[in-house]
Amino acid sequence: MRGSPLFLCLFSMSCWVNLMPTAGDKIFHFGACRVSMSMTEIRAGFTAIKAKIQSRDPIRTLSILSHPQSLHKVKSSDRCCITHHLFTFYVDKVFKHCRTEDSFVNRKISSIANSFLSARRKLGQCHEQNNCVCGEESTEKFKQILANYEGLNVTSAAMKSLGELDILLDWMEKS
Repeated sequence: MRGSPLFLCLFSMSCWVNLMPTAGDKIFHFGACRVSMSMTEIRAGFTAIKAKIQSRDPIRTLSILSHPQSLHKVKSSDRCCITHHLFTFYVDKVFKHCRTEDSFVNRKISSIANSFLSARRKLGQCHEQNNCVCGEESTEKFKQILANYEGLNVTSAAMKSLGELDILLDWMEKS
């Protein structure tokens, strides 16, 4: 049984390391919830495809995330709720309809989508445990985003939303 203390020590260290955010991860506070995300990876992926995605946007006068400054005014108690809605929006509506002929672009979109899916899962668990209640303000802001999205055809709306991802990322990092 000489190996038992060593095994226990190694096992404890591996558990501790798995709980720590990896290099490049940033911990975000969305109301009562904390979520770790690799913003450097997401930003790098988005930066690599941003010009191609935005060049496919035929309607430059409209924005899906129409009032980026309004996201900055979201109360801290509503941040969990609106962020959960926005992650769900991007995972369920945007990334599903963003396919191009370029396999490099598709791989980057898939990578970003996987990051959002993971963050949504973590945020969803916290959202349920903390019984995050959506305030009227965040509900109205999200309804406006959906209305902007649904005013376009699915592919155009998805590409436009993906092209505006930096608005969401900036909001997350500034808050």
